[in-house]
Amino acid sequence: MAATHPEITTSVHPATLVEDDLVTSSTGRKVLAAARVTTGFIFLWAFLDKCFGLHYSTGAATADGSPVSLSWLNGGKPSQGFLLFGTQGPFKDFFGNIAGPVTDWLFMLGMLGIGVAVMLGIGLRVSAVAGSIMMGMMWLAEWPPTQGSTNPLIDYHVIYALVLILCAVLLAGDTWGLGGRWAKLPIVRRMSWLR
Repeated sequence: MAATHPEITTSVHPATLVEDDLVTSSTGRKVLAAARVTTGFIFLWAFLDKCFGLHYSTGAATADGSPVSLSWLNGGKPSQGFLLFGTQGPFKDFFGNIAGPVTDWLFMLGMLGIGVAVMLGIGLRVSAVAGSIMMGMMWLAEWPPTQGSTNPLIDYHVIYALVLILCAVLLAGDTWGLGGRWAKLPIVRRMSWLR
């Protein structure tokens, strides 16, 4: 006779798959939700720092110690600097050639959209695709890694993309998020790729 686990539940929405159907451990769902929220915050923080020049990865101090605001709102170019001067390897020219105001807008709107959606637990499939493309392009822009890097193939870009995909596949927005409510919207029921 098979043992039953009290933490295993069956979906009360047979027409709509929910996270409980895929991740049967309540602890597993909470850990997955924490990974989702923190990964979403990484994207949202990148947007906030670059938009407002919070002086973490954006902005620096001048020689006299006065702050320099390289924020997007202050005329900074959040993607262009990286694409023109931070890329390396065989794709350096490609990334340098696409640098422009359009890439700034796409990058910033992507960071904002992915960060908010992932933190809220909505649109995780779209966020996983968009975020994975963004992370893949950023990985290519820095490939091959310089001598002395920690790993020649896998870095944080790959890990972030995998976490986004994992959250989308396992419907991680249902725990500590709005994913369950989102899934019940008529448009999301009709177009499951919005889930």
